[in-house]
Amino acid sequence: MFPRKSSAWQRRRLKGVLAVDDFEPLARRYLPKPLFGYIAGASETNASLADNRRAFAEYGFRPRILNDVSGRTAVRRLFGREYAFPVGIAPMGISALMAFRGDLVLAAGAQQSGIPMIMSGSSLISLEDVAAMAPTAWFQAYLPGEPDRIDALVDRVASAGFGTLLLTVDTATLANRENNVRAGFSTPLRPSLRLAWQGFSRPSWTLGTFLRTLLTQGIPHFENSYATRGAPIFARSVMRDFGKRDHLNWIHLARIRQRWTGNLVVKGIMHPADAVRALEMGVDGIIVSNHGGRQLDGTVSPLRVLPEIAATVRKRIPVMLDGGVRRGTDILKALALGADFVFVGRPFLYAAAVGGIDGVVKAADILQSELLRNMALLGISRLEEMDGSLCLRMRGAAASKDAIEA
Repeated sequence: MFPRKSSAWQRRRLKGVLAVDDFEPLARRYLPKPLFGYIAGASETNASLADNRRAFAEYGFRPRILNDVSGRTAVRRLFGREYAFPVGIAPMGISALMAFRGDLVLAAGAQQSGIPMIMSGSSLISLEDVAAMAPTAWFQAYLPGEPDRIDALVDRVASAGFGTLLLTVDTATLANRENNVRAGFSTPLRPSLRLAWQGFSRPSWTLGTFLRTLLTQGIPHFENSYATRGAPIFARSVMRDFGKRDHLNWIHLARIRQRWTGNLVVKGIMHPADAVRALEMGVDGIIVSNHGGRQLDGTVSPLRVLPEIAATVRKRIPVMLDGGVRRGTDILKALALGADFVFVGRPFLYAAAVGGIDGVVKAADILQSELLRNMALLGISRLEEMDGSLCLRMRGAAASKDAIEA
């Protein structure tokens, strides 16, 4: 079942949204605390999550004036496809608990906005359903632990019709998500009086997402960890779907590259040596990412390592980034530092929860409008003009030494 058009109630909630950060307080009020905490939190002290935003604040602009910018455009090509602007929706697990048929909501909103959406391997909707509705979507996989399961999952993704396979490679073991525990979230999801009260106190979510899902779709399962359907989200055996991965290595990536004929992207690159090796293995693109601060706490912001990584492989494969992007100005800073494209996660999921497809489209519209406005104020008409001469580091060494190399 495809999610219906956003309700009048949802559309009213969107009227006061002026920036993508405005979706977060709305989602806090709408979602049960354990689910909001699952999205908002990161690992341990949230140090990496905080640095993702702090890094952007350390850069400022040096605008040019009296340039005719009336014909500006933010269009960007990626893997042979033209997108409205260089922003996509990052993969986010269990989205269907936040919004009814959440992965389809995100995919439909992305299609309507002319941007890519990456479906999470930890999703509760089958990848075939998303591929049938949104053939331009990408699929993100966590590598299964066994070669035969790797082969079977890759074949399933190909058979569904996805053209881009993204491998997230920074999950050698489960992170310490103590923030989830404090918020009351667990995997498997355990029924409790606390959880029941949260549902009772959030009737719009309970009726519009949870009960509607149970009545029309049944108990949610992890659908796409392997080639076969996974366990129900309430099952004690659910952790088997996140099998042991600490033995995985570059040989497994080579195996996938040999089997997968579409675009292959690796997400979780934070070191230039790994970027070079991924390039040598034949990947078609990389995403510089610290998993939204949800894995190794203390990992620096992707923006901090982006220039060095981009210098090693850019012009040979696309270099993308996620983590901390919240404004059109953030997009421009990432482009100046060497990114070809950026992905945004949490704000789009908040938008889907409180506003459905209209919420996702509004979030994309806000970012696109900000980007085009900021391009005009910066004095550029094409994204290719966004070079290091227009963006300076505001802390540390003198500005003349901190100009980002074009």
